[in-house]
Amino acid sequence: MTLADWIGSLGVALLLAAYFLNLVGRLERERRAYHVVNAVGAGLACWASWRIGFLPFVVLEGAWTLVALVALARARS
Repeated sequence: MTLADWIGSLGVALLLAAYFLNLVGRLERERRAYHVVNAVGAGLACWASWRIGFLPFVVLEGAWTLVALVALARARS
């Protein structure tokens, strides 16, 4: 696996972990930690998508990163 594969896999794992933890009630979506994990995960997935040249996911993950950052700025602690 390439570095982009590892980074992208970590990013997707973070996104899935945040989603799973929210589903099971361990991480509320209003918490800053939820948005941090989403922003970092999406940012890593975006970077990896850029490295492999897959533009549709650069757009998707870039938008997800921006949304998570806006939510983070508005979130309670």
